[in-house]
Amino acid sequence: MTQDSDPETGFLEQLGQRVRTMRALRGMSRKVLAKVSGISERYIAQLESGKGNVSIVLLRRVSNAMGAHLEDLIPATEPAPDWAVIRDLLRKASPNQIAQAKDILAGQGGAARRGISFAGIALIGLRGAGKSTLGKMLAKKIGWSFVELNKEIEAQNGLSVAEIIALYGQEGFRRMEQAALGQLLARKELTVLATGGGIVSEPLTFDLILSSFYTIWLKAEPEEHMARVRRQGDLRPMADDRSAMAELRTILKSREPLYARAAAVVDTAGLSVDAAAARLIDAVAPVLQNESRMFARG
Repeated sequence: MTQDSDPETGFLEQLGQRVRTMRALRGMSRKVLAKVSGISERYIAQLESGKGNVSIVLLRRVSNAMGAHLEDLIPATEPAPDWAVIRDLLRKASPNQIAQAKDILAGQGGAARRGISFAGIALIGLRGAGKSTLGKMLAKKIGWSFVELNKEIEAQNGLSVAEIIALYGQEGFRRMEQAALGQLLARKELTVLATGGGIVSEPLTFDLILSSFYTIWLKAEPEEHMARVRRQGDLRPMADDRSAMAELRTILKSREPLYARAAAVVDTAGLSVDAAAARLIDAVAPVLQNESRMFARG
């Protein structure tokens, strides 16, 4: 049957696609998701292929394992590209803030986002993109502080990222990631920030990155990402997974539309470290010139 003649088949196929995309955004292999959710890898494979007639209870276990909202997995037409950000903001809003939002949406007033000061340059991209190596070189060149967000999270919580995820799950890690970013912004210090590859999977946190930093996507070929990660001796979360390369391609494909929201893209494919650093420095030149003008006026 075609999707048009069988709406249920179409629904299950869309559901499977959403689960697969959400898993890739989180950087989780199918094996890891199976282990965390307590559902067999075979069943998850059926679910992702559109052949698993999943119960709501099992689907809830899958969403919890990924630290995702259950409704994000249900096929539906979202009202706006920023719907996930709006939804999460509403969840955190006070009654007064919700009332103000209703007035704005009803056309009874409104104001642009205020009070967000420029915090520096943020580097996003997959593991192995060179965010730490190139970020340190850039920070040294321009005289700004360099911060790796994951190390900030570890320092503030006294646990490694792996330990945090093991103890508190993906959702707990994302909460700590958002808290660490908030504390970093409170310092009011110009910073070159190296983010974790999966930060784009958390709408509110990524939106804060985009609005506070000049964000640059460090891009490379999947094979280069994998080679660099192997040289670092770090295969999280794809350790012992024979399909690691396929998983990496899936992760990259799912995140590319989000990475592409960056203000600039620096393609490091085939470049030496020094050549990639030079290209990154060229990319931030307009930002530095603008900052110089701001200080001159001040």
